[in-house]
Amino acid sequence: MADALDSIDLTDLDLFAGGFPHEVFAHLRRRAPVWWHEPTAQTPDGVGFWVLSGYEPVMAAVSDADTFSSERGPGADGGGTLIQDLPYGFAAGVLLNMMDDPRHQLLRRTVTPSVSPRALARMEGELRRRTVSILAAAAQKKTCDFLLDVAVELPLQATAMLLGVPEEDRHDLMRWSNATLDYEGRQLGESNEAAAQAAASAATYGSALIEHKRSEGGDDMLCALLRGLPQDARPQAPVSDLELLMFFNLLIVAGSETTRNAIALGLQALIEHPGQMDALRADPLRLDSAVEEILRYSSPTLYNRRTAVRDVELGGQRIAAGDKVTLWWASANFDGSVFADAMSFDVGRHPNQHLAFGYRSHFCLGANLARMELRLVFEELLAGFEGFELVGPIERFRTNKHAGVKRMPVRLHPKG
Repeated sequence: MADALDSIDLTDLDLFAGGFPHEVFAHLRRRAPVWWHEPTAQTPDGVGFWVLSGYEPVMAAVSDADTFSSERGPGADGGGTLIQDLPYGFAAGVLLNMMDDPRHQLLRRTVTPSVSPRALARMEGELRRRTVSILAAAAQKKTCDFLLDVAVELPLQATAMLLGVPEEDRHDLMRWSNATLDYEGRQLGESNEAAAQAAASAATYGSALIEHKRSEGGDDMLCALLRGLPQDARPQAPVSDLELLMFFNLLIVAGSETTRNAIALGLQALIEHPGQMDALRADPLRLDSAVEEILRYSSPTLYNRRTAVRDVELGGQRIAAGDKVTLWWASANFDGSVFADAMSFDVGRHPNQHLAFGYRSHFCLGANLARMELRLVFEELLAGFEGFELVGPIERFRTNKHAGVKRMPVRLHPKG
């Protein structure tokens, strides 16, 4: 790669069409781990932003929520965790992941019991049953689309269980999520008819589901929010209808999309590293460390944005109040100063302090559920199949936000 940095454009979605551009980010980590990205023709809002590519600066920013806001800069009309500004009071400041403390923590506390160790233990048997059923159906096909036939299914079912979505409606969630995540034919900050229709359909469905739960009750996450904030939250405002709807929308996408990509890309990594597959088969106790390595290696969420609320120095650079700051988890997870032989896939890697789930106050609410889903899928894959092979290219969504897999043709070889 040329030594110059000014040719790099992280808002050019074609740069990510074949997967995460590791060479570009390795160059950034070497030359400028805290780098100002000038606006280009593709950059939303026509505003530049800071790029944090090294593990150390990413950790410094994510550990300082008082300086780096998930909502917005001082007095701004927009903000959030995407490069493009989203309107404050509609997305930023309302979506749980685009909300600052103390309200962010209050809402998290309200729904956390749904993903507590005790709650996950109650879900595990049902999720394992579904995993076995999903893989049995895929095995009947011999050659399947592993993304659609396997990787999508379990996270979709788990998310629907958390939200209390009826069985017959669950695949609508996947369709709406895919349309929202796919940037084919559009640039960052733009919409198209498919994305707009999906967003409208999800909003209509979510509103009706919330009203149903308001009258009928239940023990899912939406019902927990409907019951209200903890008693010590006064005088905080009660959970609004918009916050409820945005929470539903967030879980549709974030609750299933990231895990399905980790499952798909995890199998790809094992197929492409047969020695690691053999090591895992020889020692199933390595599965927990293998799950962590799959999360690091796949890095399902590529970046999140923050906004500086005051002037600060980071990595020798002066960041001004109001500046957009992007934290590239997928780059930090391959920083050789933290991860030995970082580009290698190692199911026994230890320690493995990856940032696939973020860190501190915005650490992924569903991290342990995602880990359980990955463990269940790979336990049953290794138990029931003697081999797997890719039989075509992996197709990806055109996006710089997620490690989005669209299709993954795989031939399965069941045991026996």
